[in-house]
Amino acid sequence: MSKPKTKIMSLFMALIFIASLMAGCTGSSTNGEKEPSPTNEGTSPSQNAEGSYPDYSQGFPERVTLEIPVYERAFEGWNVTDNYYTRWIQKEFGDKYNIEVKFTPIARTNEVTTYQQLLAAGKAPDIIFHYDMPQALAYYGEGVMQELDWQEIEHYAPTYWSNLSETILQYGVVDEKNTFFFAARPDFSNFVNIIRKDWVEKVGMKIEDLTSLEKYNEMLMKWKEEGIGVAGAGLTRNVFNYSYGFRDWPVDPKTHALYSDLSVADFTTPATEAWLRNLSYQYHNGLIDKEFYLRDDDNKLKAEFVAGNTGTYGLYLTNNTDAFEATLKNNPEAEFAVLPPGSGVPEGNMPQGRADWPFGLIMGINHESTEEERAAVWMYLEWMSQAENLMFLQNGVEGENYTLDSDGLPVKKPDFKGESVLSQNNNKDYWALVTEAPSFATPELTLKANKNNWTPAGYEQIVEDMIQYRNETKPYQTPDPLFTVVLEKVTEYKADLNNLFQELYLDIILAPADQFDAKYEAAKQKFLDAGYQEILDEKQKAIDAGQFR
Repeated sequence: MSKPKTKIMSLFMALIFIASLMAGCTGSSTNGEKEPSPTNEGTSPSQNAEGSYPDYSQGFPERVTLEIPVYERAFEGWNVTDNYYTRWIQKEFGDKYNIEVKFTPIARTNEVTTYQQLLAAGKAPDIIFHYDMPQALAYYGEGVMQELDWQEIEHYAPTYWSNLSETILQYGVVDEKNTFFFAARPDFSNFVNIIRKDWVEKVGMKIEDLTSLEKYNEMLMKWKEEGIGVAGAGLTRNVFNYSYGFRDWPVDPKTHALYSDLSVADFTTPATEAWLRNLSYQYHNGLIDKEFYLRDDDNKLKAEFVAGNTGTYGLYLTNNTDAFEATLKNNPEAEFAVLPPGSGVPEGNMPQGRADWPFGLIMGINHESTEEERAAVWMYLEWMSQAENLMFLQNGVEGENYTLDSDGLPVKKPDFKGESVLSQNNNKDYWALVTEAPSFATPELTLKANKNNWTPAGYEQIVEDMIQYRNETKPYQTPDPLFTVVLEKVTEYKADLNNLFQELYLDIILAPADQFDAKYEAAKQKFLDAGYQEILDEKQKAIDAGQFR
């Protein structure tokens, strides 16, 4: 039956947005019998009186349609719903169990709206997912997710359950109801901010000079005076982690819980004011892209960098990225380096950022999915948790997409363009249902494998610096609070406040600089009156009751 990164931010806050990645899956037979673990006390809405479950190990007696969400990232030439790997999944998994696997595209830059439209139309996939807990809780609060039976997951997906049960049991319960299941999140990150090293050196500076925001702005002013170019910047919307570099350190947990929220801007805080003042300074002094407010997705930001108009660009680094090659075609003299984290932080501040939660995708089962469709979801997660299936989805065909090195790790062929070519993010949008990053037998092998996946030929130093900077800033990364109750006011007001934030912050930045103080004071009050004060009151009540982690 049918059923109901981009996180764009200013250059500087993208700098301290470092997504953690890591994890592992082990092999096991699909639908293997396994006794429930002693800690598994989940409710059992679908379990019969004997505590057993239907046996689908030989396939469903009648054809089941499994609808799986997949991010649509507008990769050129890539069809997310029909490609070599979707057809392989159908052949290897779907046909084996009498399941028709359909993929539902979810616009990455507008995913909440996409889901809402699909839910309203009764065409949403069997899995409802999001990377951020506030939005996952919002879906739960709208009544679009089923209550789950942990023992059912363990029965149909023993490998998956073994890998994720600790996380599911700790974070998957809402209002004493089993609600969420998760993908693993290994402790790695491949987000990096790139800067034109040749531009930096043209103005008599070095990358290592960029130790603070003040030094960075000094360099940008020299770029302007020499007529070289400007820094890249984009529209801030949807994801609000822009102010971390302007916050006090150490972090006060209750203040952090009150104001940190990916889905609602901390618009009234001193940190936001400092962020706005810097952005206003950069804009009015011609240090950033003058049309930053039009750069509302990654492709637009990338296009400015590739054309040589901007000297900075943030991306998730993969060995098959074309960002460097495309830039060199237009600017043969271009050299690249990693922008140091300190360059987005005022002198005396710490390079703070948002740490990811200890899980990847947060998932629930569509309230309209049948018992058979739900069982098919668990069977799909189990199948994907097998090492050989992950290996294929993450790397492709041995001898075509990759070869094995002396440690047995895949080394991809960056120029491979055959039928089994991977998507530009190494097919992650398919296997991210079980893990955020590939993992191998030891941490050392996993790091080596990730380097293989992250490193474009000739840019090994970029990856080494990316890893070094992440290790240096990791002590200053703080995860968002996890509230254990649904914040109804967040759900009620966040969409309107998101739109209002864009209106207000652009009005402040684009207006004459001497109007900053008056405009910001008026904007804060307008934001509070539009629902933000009610959100703060609701959060404070939950904080006082200890209903957050």
